[in-house]
Amino acid sequence: MRIYQVGGSIRDELLGLPVSDRDWVVVGATAEQMGQEGYLPVGKDFPVFLHPASREEYALARTERKTARGYKGFSVQASPEVTLEEDLARRDLTINAMARGEDGVLIDPFGGERDLRAGVLRHVSPAFSEDPVRILRVARFAARFGFAIAPETAALMKTMVASGEADALVAERVWQEFARGLMEKKPWRMLAELAQCGLLPKAYPALGIEAAHQLPTNATSDLAARALGFAAKENYSLAVRFALVTRAARESIERLEALCESFRVPTECRDLALLAARLGAAAARAQDLAPRELLDLVEASDAFRRPQRLEELMDVSEGEAYAARHWAQIPYLPRRATRAALAVARHIDAAALAAEGGDIGARIRAARYANLLQTIGGAQGR
Repeated sequence: MRIYQVGGSIRDELLGLPVSDRDWVVVGATAEQMGQEGYLPVGKDFPVFLHPASREEYALARTERKTARGYKGFSVQASPEVTLEEDLARRDLTINAMARGEDGVLIDPFGGERDLRAGVLRHVSPAFSEDPVRILRVARFAARFGFAIAPETAALMKTMVASGEADALVAERVWQEFARGLMEKKPWRMLAELAQCGLLPKAYPALGIEAAHQLPTNATSDLAARALGFAAKENYSLAVRFALVTRAARESIERLEALCESFRVPTECRDLALLAARLGAAAARAQDLAPRELLDLVEASDAFRRPQRLEELMDVSEGEAYAARHWAQIPYLPRRATRAALAVARHIDAAALAAEGGDIGARIRAARYANLLQTIGGAQGR
């Protein structure tokens, strides 16, 4: 039994990045031996075990053979005869196909260290084309590291899309990779690379992002790229970033809902995108709204129960304003207006209003409006 540290942790160590968890490959062992050593089996599709003390993942060395289209169309062989190099050969990119033995020596049969130094994402073997999820992973790594995609890998990604191999992508896996890419340092790079290989306009035309090189070039794509860049700098949430990238789809509620359904988008992301579709125009000019319109905006965003939702709506608004102008307004006046409106409208005695009986909801709304009219309306008048 020989144990090797493999994959992303080796890559990140070489890049000088923090490593949160490590993956290990075990060569020359059986599942029975792993159990006898105290490792806990957790893998469903292939033998993966948790270390009894560290709880890190240890997988038996394995090979894979394509048997059908899609993510699960593989036959896996894990046996003591599988070598480390055979295990590394099935991985997606050279920078993820390195290992270290117990002696600490780097094992790099495919030139991963060289590609790390050059800042290149290069596939390990033609078997890359057997798993369409790898298209999304490459685009996500481009967004994380800012690396260039090797010409032969970019060509292979295009071929996979054109051949229909990418049509077998499962919605949940697509969202998982897409969401992770949106949260990377340069999320616009993911969009650009997915557009460049043809996957984005083919699979998700509702985003309005066409083919591009390095950075999107058409008007819709350019706005999305700048807005996402601003969102990454400001460390905005996934829901905000998704709302920003679906700007074009928000022109039609039905189109946006269909997009969210096809992506299997989580509720919080879908709801914020729909909220931005309905209230985005009002949010962008909040500082110019009359008191009643401001109250409508605050109430429609459910801010009295969920103030963070209004903040995220204003994050979307500010990101789009930055994308349109190429600069950020400090402070962002619409955000300042909605925060002030919420604070003023909240300053009521709800218990006293409830004790008066009648239509409590109408009384509360009237009191909120009166506060806004007196405070904000008076300020606007001056």
